[in-house]
Amino acid sequence: MKKLSKYLIALAIISFLALPALVQPVLATTTGTNATFGIDIVETGLGTDSLKTGDPRVIAGRIINFALTFLGLIAVAIILYGGFKWMTAAGNEDQVGEAKKLLGAGVIGLLIILAAWALSTFLIAQIYAAVGDGH
Repeated sequence: MKKLSKYLIALAIISFLALPALVQPVLATTTGTNATFGIDIVETGLGTDSLKTGDPRVIAGRIINFALTFLGLIAVAIILYGGFKWMTAAGNEDQVGEAKKLLGAGVIGLLIILAAWALSTFLIAQIYAAVGDGH
């Protein structure tokens, strides 16, 4: 139980720290008087395309990119945590072994996420090109 609570606290801290990085690109694309507080985003439906009238391909691409970005941040955090754990192991072989496992899992996860991003970007571009722009 103690180990689970450490992971939940670490995940909460990482999520809190990653939130500005995820929100800033969306806020930077808005213009208008209410852009400072993000009200413009809510009024226009998350940018230029509304969720109700926007192109489903574009919306799906945004959702996939957002999810993969969040997963990538988690993978990088796992790598950083593994490196921190290794640095603070003080020669304890058990902790070094755990740190190596974390680093390996983080790198493999990051590679899988990058492959998923490349595949989804390629597929969405191919679907968009095959169907056309709707005109």
